[in-house]
Amino acid sequence: MSKIDDYKDAKGEISKEDIVKIIPYNDHFLFIDKVTTLEKDLIIAEKKLTGEEDFFKGHFAEFPIMPGALIIEGMGQAGTLLVRYNLDDHETKDVLAYKINETKFSAPTFPPATLTFELRLLGKDDKGALLTGTAKVDGKQVAETRIMLAVVDKKEFRNKSQ
Repeated sequence: MSKIDDYKDAKGEISKEDIVKIIPYNDHFLFIDKVTTLEKDLIIAEKKLTGEEDFFKGHFAEFPIMPGALIIEGMGQAGTLLVRYNLDDHETKDVLAYKINETKFSAPTFPPATLTFELRLLGKDDKGALLTGTAKVDGKQVAETRIMLAVVDKKEFRNKSQ
């Protein structure tokens, strides 16, 4: 059992308040509001879009549409949670985007909407993980991607960056 299981409520969900205890993000750049499923090789997470988010003010002006890069960011954050779930010592690691490929957008996302991110862990070693993911709105797929995430020693990585 992962230490992250301690954050799950009675339904097996993880709230936004607990997500920020697991991954190093805050409201300004958190694209996950809730985790509804978290298993060894699967995560399903949600992001509610109201249309009031700052990025909608300029993308596109007077015609709000969710930026594709931020949809991929949401999938990356969900993937980060999934990878951390599979690490015994996740608190001592940073999980970083390493490679994003085979990304395709099949429909635009307009507010208000709830984006559902579903990612599957295809493989993992001590240096990283490979995941495949989709983003859906009302059950309709709007994006898909393959993401490789790097796992690095937190202290070592942050010391190099200063």
